[in-house]
Amino acid sequence: MNNKQTETIKRRYNRISSVFDVMDRMIREKWREDLLQHAHGKVLEVGVGTGSNLKFYPKYVEVTGIDFSPAMLEKARNKARKMPQSFDLIEMDAQQMEFPDNTFDTVVSTCVFCSVPDPVQGLKEIRRVTKAEGKVIMLEHMRSDNEVVGKAMDILNPIGLNIVGANINRKTIKNIEQAGMKVENEEFLMSSIMRRLILSPNKKN
Repeated sequence: MNNKQTETIKRRYNRISSVFDVMDRMIREKWREDLLQHAHGKVLEVGVGTGSNLKFYPKYVEVTGIDFSPAMLEKARNKARKMPQSFDLIEMDAQQMEFPDNTFDTVVSTCVFCSVPDPVQGLKEIRRVTKAEGKVIMLEHMRSDNEVVGKAMDILNPIGLNIVGANINRKTIKNIEQAGMKVENEEFLMSSIMRRLILSPNKKN
């Protein structure tokens, strides 16, 4: 894990926190709402950002959200204060979570693993903190399965990476498999680039 790279990306997200909600509109609210209907029990949202998902959680779940950017997290806390449901929002790095093994029934991420410096390490941490019978639900953009489009994304990737620290060409399915998890359901929302995923942590009780 590259701590220098992590700090660089954190600074970039701190810098864009005031305009992030505008940038985040590419993720349709319907996608968020549909994803979060799968959340149950004790929930962890990894990369909670400015809190765009908070209003879509079922009222009966217990939600903890983490983010490594204090500026983004403050935006999320401002949103949470206006909601009847309580949220525990903590500054924490997804690559080094402070939770015990097998803590959560559901782990959520939405467009997070484009920017985690070591995505496989972050996914391994998700697997570690998810209960054996739990689920990981993700809304993630990734490299297109179409080779022509994929190569174009490879060429353009340095632009987004240098501006906000986000990669547009991550091979997230491969990273999930390397982390030891199993894709149980995969739905294409915008060609093969934006996908809704339901994962099993793929570990024994």
